[in-house]
Amino acid sequence: MSTIAVDSRLGRAVGAMARSAWFRRVGPRIAGPMDRVARKVSGGRFVVSSLMVPTLVLSVRGAKSGEVREVPLACLPHDGAFFVAGSNFGRERHPAWTYNLDANPDASVWHAGTVLSVSARRLEGDELKAMWERLVSVWPSYDFYAEHSGRTLRVYRLDPGMQRGRLG
Repeated sequence: MSTIAVDSRLGRAVGAMARSAWFRRVGPRIAGPMDRVARKVSGGRFVVSSLMVPTLVLSVRGAKSGEVREVPLACLPHDGAFFVAGSNFGRERHPAWTYNLDANPDASVWHAGTVLSVSARRLEGDELKAMWERLVSVWPSYDFYAEHSGRTLRVYRLDPGMQRGRLG
């Protein structure tokens, strides 16, 4: 499955929509449920978000509940790892999954039909600055989200351990 090129006409249209106040309000209510339904119907092999940006599904244990939570995230595969940003659609609060990863850095991801164990580490300082430019090249709306949220978006490096299985 290929993604929409960010510099294509459709990619620019999706990016412009993602930077609107309307999308910041409605996106969180639509994107997650759409991806969950698509994953369920496809037997875990597809999420709608993957049509727009490289996507993974993070499975991480809740910091308070201890229950495993799944969340689809835009990602940047780079240097043998996955990089994800806690944009929360540009809202003021960090997304819950970032608190969960801070408390429980051992997690798993589904990416391109493969499930991998990962170890998460939050980026800071020069490492964060260097990766930020790469992330914005994949999803330019990150700059908009950071500006409108009034916070520094948390960025994580997810280093794969062993492969758990392949779907499909």
